[in-house]
Amino acid sequence: MIIGTAGHIDHGKTALVQALTGIDTDRLKEEKARGITIELGFAYLATRPDGPVIGFVDVPGHERFVHTMLAGAGGIDAALLVVAADDGVKPQTLEHLAILDLLGIARGLVVLSKADLADAPRRAAVTGEIRAALAGTGLGAAPVLPVSVRSGEGMPALRAALECLAAETGARAAGGAFRLAVDRCFTLAGAGTVVTGTVLSGAVATGQAVVVSPRGLPARVRSIHAQNRPAERGVAGQRCALNLAGEGIGRDAIASGDMVLDPALHAPTDRIDARLRLLGSAPKPVGTWFPARLHHASAEAGVRLVPLGEAVQPGGQGLVQLVLDRPIAAAVGDRFVLRDVSAQHTIGGGRFLDLRAPARRRQVPERLAQLEALAASNPGEALARLLATPPGLVELTGFARDHALAEGEEAALAAAEDPVILEAGGLRHALSRSGWEGLARDLAATLARFHEETPDQQGLGRERLRLLLTPRLPGPAFLAALTRLTREGALVLEGAFVRLPGHAVRLDPADEALFARILPRLGGAARFRPPRVRDLAGDLDVPETEVRRLLKACARLGRVDQVAHDHFFDRRTTAEMVAIAQDVARGAPDGVFTAAAFRDRMDNGRKVAIQILDFFDRHGVTLRRGDLRRMNPHRADLFGDQALGRDSLPVGRPDFKSGWGSEAVPGGFDSHSLPPAPEAP
Repeated sequence: MIIGTAGHIDHGKTALVQALTGIDTDRLKEEKARGITIELGFAYLATRPDGPVIGFVDVPGHERFVHTMLAGAGGIDAALLVVAADDGVKPQTLEHLAILDLLGIARGLVVLSKADLADAPRRAAVTGEIRAALAGTGLGAAPVLPVSVRSGEGMPALRAALECLAAETGARAAGGAFRLAVDRCFTLAGAGTVVTGTVLSGAVATGQAVVVSPRGLPARVRSIHAQNRPAERGVAGQRCALNLAGEGIGRDAIASGDMVLDPALHAPTDRIDARLRLLGSAPKPVGTWFPARLHHASAEAGVRLVPLGEAVQPGGQGLVQLVLDRPIAAAVGDRFVLRDVSAQHTIGGGRFLDLRAPARRRQVPERLAQLEALAASNPGEALARLLATPPGLVELTGFARDHALAEGEEAALAAAEDPVILEAGGLRHALSRSGWEGLARDLAATLARFHEETPDQQGLGRERLRLLLTPRLPGPAFLAALTRLTREGALVLEGAFVRLPGHAVRLDPADEALFARILPRLGGAARFRPPRVRDLAGDLDVPETEVRRLLKACARLGRVDQVAHDHFFDRRTTAEMVAIAQDVARGAPDGVFTAAAFRDRMDNGRKVAIQILDFFDRHGVTLRRGDLRRMNPHRADLFGDQALGRDSLPVGRPDFKSGWGSEAVPGGFDSHSLPPAPEAP
């Protein structure tokens, strides 16, 4: 069990911890000289020789060091509120008590210290003040124990109460991924870098790989001290010292406020949606872009608040978005405290609800309903509520990370709800059964309307269809949904087109006969440089307008592609050319190739090669920057899965430094949504 002290300056917190443990937590020279606590102090008390160890976090009581008190209060199990009998309840007593309440600390003891300096009436009066201050807080029922460190009065009763509190404190949930909030970092001769802090969730073992977040420094745990004892493992609820090793790991690289965590959890955030409770003592309501200082675990950051609704009034509650001035490592459900920008007053606090808050549409009803679902007391309930809240879609990989779930816990939660799982791009999206059935019905109805309105079209473009449906799935998840429905026979997926199984566009017999004469001329050795429309018309002795009409109809059917105004290619040839371009990119430095390199492989002349590459550019198959191109694997199946396949090289992905992949693809998203570029005269 970890107990945090709280109370006004010079009320005897440090002396009380020393009397209990024999350890003076004021270790700094300045603390000795001034007789006050400045930095966090730590001490330990073994309840029995082989029993559990109680850890004490001794915090400063001076108003200038409340930020340090907040760093120590994060992660404690219970509070030891100290009020001097001769002084009574003071401003820092009330502020510390408010902070404990905002952090959800509902277990603890109140010590009426310096009891030898007060007679019975004085003790009764101060006890009444304490009871009035405790009313309405989580510590409202905490016992008040008169204690004197000098005379020893009440010390046995206090030890007994602490042991009873420790016995009643069950071990924290063993689940969850490992997180430790760093409050100190120092170097030990012969050991190296050591960080100390409270394990907020999960467990850590010697030899384990971890990450120091938010900087993202990888490290390895060389050794562990848990509750001031050498150990092979540290678990949630313990104070641990971790000896870390790794490139870049050092005292100057790690600071109070960092988080040592399981590598899977490293995803810092600077925009968080939360539920805020504003203290009645707050000087004014929280309106848009309200400035404050945010305290979370041992971290502190500047923040601006945006109410997700009406302004939050003093003494009231509401949903807000927190926009931080720097990223922090956090988890959904973590508690936070807000102080004013002058760092003189605590104004409120609450719980994090969503670490990936949107910058736009943050107040629409659907979004607010999702936040109410995320406000559930545990991840299982939150997942169930999210699946029942429109759009009923949950990205499970991110959900598990942001809730600090251990490996396997996410799968267990998902199995309990029995959703439809769509796996794509290394992510797992869960969709409620009712949501899936509604999506399938909506998709079928949308395709049926399209076929009725445009019976001569092969099908509806995949991306256009995605944008028409609710819920609007992410691209990879939507492709997984289409693939699943295709396996079930509900639809047919043909490259970039989607159609119902019963829909078919056929040419009349005369057109089929003419196309049968044209197709051989588009293949063979000359397939990469097929005849122009006027040449085909001359060879076949058919009017050019008829040939052009037929080839345009075949393009809508996906049999051919109009690469340029007068050039039509067999769809199989288009797929082959995409594969050739991919092979050229694979052999080029960094996957970037020139038109000349592609032309040399095609052996069809510069003009036709440029027309082909321009065609690829228009449809996003290639991404162009100046005279250079690279492949876009996200459009790999635009002309059929045989073009690039599922294992194409990871080039062409958005790169915010170079700008590659950030350009928008103009026009529609299916392979026939753009007109060909006009032919040069």
